[in-house]
Amino acid sequence: LLTGFLLQVGHEPLPPTVGRNVLGRKVLYLPGFFTYARHIVEVDGKRGLFRGLTPRLISSTLSTITRGSVKKAFPLEDMEHVSNKDDVKTSLRKVVKETSHEMMMQCVSRVVSHPLHVISMRCMVQFVGREVKYSGVFSAIGRIFKEEGILGFFVGLVPHILGDVIFLWCCNLLAHFINTYAVDDNFSQASVIRSYTKFVMGIAVSMLTYPFLLVGDLMAVNNCGLRAGLPPYAPAFTSWIHCWRYLSAQGQLFRGSSLLFRRAPMPAACFPID
Repeated sequence: LLTGFLLQVGHEPLPPTVGRNVLGRKVLYLPGFFTYARHIVEVDGKRGLFRGLTPRLISSTLSTITRGSVKKAFPLEDMEHVSNKDDVKTSLRKVVKETSHEMMMQCVSRVVSHPLHVISMRCMVQFVGREVKYSGVFSAIGRIFKEEGILGFFVGLVPHILGDVIFLWCCNLLAHFINTYAVDDNFSQASVIRSYTKFVMGIAVSMLTYPFLLVGDLMAVNNCGLRAGLPPYAPAFTSWIHCWRYLSAQGQLFRGSSLLFRRAPMPAACFPID
C-alpha cells in the first residue's frame, strides 16, 4: 500500500540507475517496487510498510457492507423486466440495466468509504516528511473536521467516482460488444473466451481510468499541512481539474502506474541545445 502510493506522490528518495531498453540504448531507471520497499523497511522497519492499513481496512469493510445493503434495498430483480428471449451476451438492454445498477452501488459505497480512504492516504504520506499529524483513526477524524470541516473528508471524491463510472461502462459495454460481434459461436472455445473477456477488458480499461485514481489520491493529501502535499512536491491545487492539468502539462498523468520498470523523466538539461 505505502510503496505504491509514494510512487504516485512522486517521492523519489533513491537515485536512478543506468539500464538498457529493448533497443539496447542506455536509459535511467528509477528504483522498482521491491527496491523501494526495502528502503521503507530500512527507514521505518517492517511496520512502516503497513502505514495507513487500519483506515484502509475500515474503508474496504464499509464499502463491502454498503454495496450489500444497497443491493438488498434495490435488488436488480425489482427493476423493469427485460425479455430473456435473447441470450445475455446479445441483450444490450440487459447490460445497460445491470451496469446502471452496479454503478449505483459503486457510487454509494464510494461516498460512504471515502472519508476513511482520505485518512489512510494521509497516514501513509507522512512517511515523506516524517510527520505524526495523523496518528490514529479517531484523532484524524477530529483533526480533519476541525481544520477543513465536513468537506475535508471528501476531497478527491469526484475524480474517484468519475473513474469508477467510466470504468464500469467501458468495461461492460466493450465486453458485451466483443462477445456479441467478435466471438463466433461456431468457434469451439467461444464460451471460454467470453468468460475471460470482461476480465481482460477490466485490465485494459483500468489503464485508461488510472489518471482519475491518481488525481483523486493526490487531492486527498494536497494542502493538508503535510510536506508531501505542499511545494516543492506539488502546488496547492484549487480543484481536481487544476491537479489534472498540472500533471498533464508535466507528462505525469500515469505516474506510479508502473511498479517495476520505471523510466526516469529526462531533464531538459540532458538534451543538446542547437
